Amino acid sequence: MNRMDLSYLWTILGSLAFVRGLLPAEITDALNRALRLLNWYFVPYVAFEIPEFEGSSINELYKNVQLHLTARDLCRSARKTVLCRVKNSTNTTTTLAGGEAVVETFEGAKIWWTHTVHGHKQSDGGSQDQRSYSMKIHKRDRDKIFPAYLDVIRENAVNFQHKNREMLLYSNSKSASFSTGRHLWQAVHFKHPSTFDTIAMEPSQLQSIKADLDAFVAGKEYFQRVGRPWKRGYLLYGPAGSGKSSMIAAIANYLKWDVYDLELTQARSNAELKQLLIQTTNKSIIVIEDIDCSASLANPRSRRTASPWCETPPSSEEEGAAEPGMRFEGNGGRITLSGLLNFTDGLWSCCGNERILIFTTNHVEELDDALLRPGRMDLHIHMSYCSFAAFKTLVLNYLLLESHILFPKVEKLLCSGARVTPAQVSEILIQSRDDLDGAVQKLVSFMEHRTMSSSAKIFPETLHHAPKK
Repeated sequence: MNRMDLSYLWTILGSLAFVRGLLPAEITDALNRALRLLNWYFVPYVAFEIPEFEGSSINELYKNVQLHLTARDLCRSARKTVLCRVKNSTNTTTTLAGGEAVVETFEGAKIWWTHTVHGHKQSDGGSQDQRSYSMKIHKRDRDKIFPAYLDVIRENAVNFQHKNREMLLYSNSKSASFSTGRHLWQAVHFKHPSTFDTIAMEPSQLQSIKADLDAFVAGKEYFQRVGRPWKRGYLLYGPAGSGKSSMIAAIANYLKWDVYDLELTQARSNAELKQLLIQTTNKSIIVIEDIDCSASLANPRSRRTASPWCETPPSSEEEGAAEPGMRFEGNGGRITLSGLLNFTDGLWSCCGNERILIFTTNHVEELDDALLRPGRMDLHIHMSYCSFAAFKTLVLNYLLLESHILFPKVEKLLCSGARVTPAQVSEILIQSRDDLDGAVQKLVSFMEHRTMSSSAKIFPETLHHAPKK
């Protein structure tokens, strides 16, 4: 249809609009229906304007659209983009420049996005740019994609902003006042370099952990359907220096979640423990390291005995600590085992979503069975002594060395029972990083003196789910 045809059309429509005011209501209704049909036929699209500001307030939908287009990488197809940085982020991103347009598809419907920037004169004589996004869709798709499309925009924006912000490490401080209602957590920026690529562990075990994390993050609807809080519990156990703290950092970096490092000795009571839980955010990892040392939470049916992981023998006080009704006294209050169990799996534990709770211990046999059951610690991960696969990961990370003539000897020593931790291997590699041959030779000599005795305790399982009671 050319411009002249459109001119005739609008003339006819204008005349009809004038004439219908002089006609009876029945004829007017019929004409209105006819006009709607004509409008549908000749103008099949509908547009929505999304301004940056609504009055003096920022329009959150505008920000969501901007982040959504960036998250979907739609700006790549634009001729001109604007470099920007999301608040509290170190990453530079791109957004649409004024006058640029992009297209995306949602559930088979095409959506045209245009970013408009135009000047606006203010009362004081100055000018300020006004920005808005225009969304155009086919009329037949309006009911098809709304409101689901808006929900996707918001979800993509939130996830993108979360993944690109600086992560935080929180700790609870005894200086914070529980009675006055002050925030019980203090935060610093979290920039630990550990990733799943640098963790010294069997590749199959790492893949299982990542698969479990992916399934948990994607399990919102599943957890709602089965009626369980959207949380997950991991137990990391093994000898000192096996990489438990590095594993926590790798999980945090993989998910881009904040970490709450809970020190039980700084909590005054079970009530304060609940408040600490309430003040954590969604998409966070709550960590209690060395749970066996944080409080008297040992299994009352056992006593600490000499174990291959014990660095110091048990004291007489420790021998008598594991009694029924266990509690930790200190800071003017007490944390009981019951309080900790309610913290991990009680009614208060469902005050929030997407949380992972991680316990670490060097003495898994010391912990009460109630702490280890499914629903509290769902996945038990054994952080073991160094295997040959873990050794190769460490040598590649520290020395950029993929093979060496002594590697077969190292493999033989490790398979025959040389008991060395990743931390011990890492320290030797750091000390000898300028002498590749010397570093490997030192490792061989060290392993020859660390052969595991036949009476040493070995945990054959490295990754398993908590046993059902």
